[in-house]
Amino acid sequence: MYYVYLLESISTGKYYIGQTEKLESRLQKHNKGYVRSTKPYIPWKIIAYKIVETRKEAVYLENKLKKLKKRELQLRYFEENPSSEK
Repeated sequence: MYYVYLLESISTGKYYIGQTEKLESRLQKHNKGYVRSTKPYIPWKIIAYKIVETRKEAVYLENKLKKLKKRELQLRYFEENPSSEK
């Protein structure tokens, strides 16, 4: 099971989209500064996530969401496609 997630920087409001197999540990890495692209905007919080079965699906969805560009469209995707924990 993989997660495609949307983070928001608490300090700046900036958004970040990523994918991982371990959501909580990935959030910790973002908040400890281990991810170069998110380090300047610490701290982060999870806004939304979507569960998919394979890494291939996760990478595809991550790229699809990043191409949307507008924050409203990205948020709408997560609202219209909720995940249920398995």
